[in-house]
Amino acid sequence: MKRKFAFLLLCLLLPVSAYAAGLPTITLGIGEATDPGEVSTALQIIVVLTILSVAPAILLMTTGFTRIVIVLSFMRQALGTQSAPSNQIVIGLALFLTFFVMAPVFNQINEQALQPYLDKQISQEKALEQALEPMRKFMFSQVGEKDLQLLVDISKSPQPENQADISMMTLIPAFMLSELKRAFQMGFLLFVPFLMVDMIVASILMSMGMMMLPPIIVSLPFKILLFVLVDGWSLVIGSLVQSFG
Repeated sequence: MKRKFAFLLLCLLLPVSAYAAGLPTITLGIGEATDPGEVSTALQIIVVLTILSVAPAILLMTTGFTRIVIVLSFMRQALGTQSAPSNQIVIGLALFLTFFVMAPVFNQINEQALQPYLDKQISQEKALEQALEPMRKFMFSQVGEKDLQLLVDISKSPQPENQADISMMTLIPAFMLSELKRAFQMGFLLFVPFLMVDMIVASILMSMGMMMLPPIIVSLPFKILLFVLVDGWSLVIGSLVQSFG
């Protein structure tokens, strides 16, 4: 019985071992480079992989995505609909609106940096430098002077004489602060009309003695009706896109 079991086990393992014998092996190691170009290529691969890993953060920090997604979230909270539209819809809409707003900047980067680099007309360093110029121009058009001065003071760097003296490490946080400030200002303006509806409904319910009925249940249909009648989606999206002009 033991011999039969061993024979069956051997029959099962033979195909597996034969299949494994034909698989390629992958090894990682550190060896001595014979050419300085090998080290340079390896470092370039590491830099590219690092940039790809932080690409979502770069998208958040250097584009209008932050302002758009915060304003859309405020609008949903002002309406009182906790899950409509859902987070996936809000983020997806904010992402495509970001591409729409940033399209001129991306086209300029493609024409000035990416295509010349792919055609081997400029070097990698020159392509990176030319790609940063449209992004810096966009961020300078949206950043506030107070926020920029705050970051300059915190970094204890010399007072810049022009925009070229301001580094990206100073410009990006200042741009993010300005985006957060502007998004909260727009969110406050969105809350005001819906807050008025809540106050009117609550006052009517109090005067009728219906204190046990939550005002939010009654005011929600009226807020949705008001939002639809004034074409709220077009107003919000239009104001968001025009705020970047």
